[in-house]
Amino acid sequence: MDLFSRKIIGWHVSESLSTEHVLKAIEKAKANRKVGQPVIIHSDRGSQYVSKSYLEATPAAHFIHSYSNKGNPWDNACIEAFHALIKREWLNRYVIKNARHAHELVFEYIETFYNTVRIHEYCGMMSPYDFEGTLAC
Repeated sequence: MDLFSRKIIGWHVSESLSTEHVLKAIEKAKANRKVGQPVIIHSDRGSQYVSKSYLEATPAAHFIHSYSNKGNPWDNACIEAFHALIKREWLNRYVIKNARHAHELVFEYIETFYNTVRIHEYCGMMSPYDFEGTLAC
């Protein structure tokens, strides 16, 4: 999630918590955002976020790692709120059959509703897409 506009810029659905899946989401985010300054990545202390391959894929020259302290999830509050939202507004309506079905549902919610249509108070009652467009990001 880009905290400036609340737009979901990198995501990936998988059946495991392995680092390779996190790296796929990071690659999507990097493709969606070409920035000259380092980007801050807030994450928890899960093994995939402290692994060698994750740290190599997110070098300090381009990424600043921000890990929540144990028992203090405030750095992740925005994305945790998004996870609750997608479940409440969309996923809880369905019986998810498999990972492919989950991917289709998540894609539909994020790409055709959340980023482009759903209004956000933080964005002046605009969608993240419209909010970024008005400010020429």
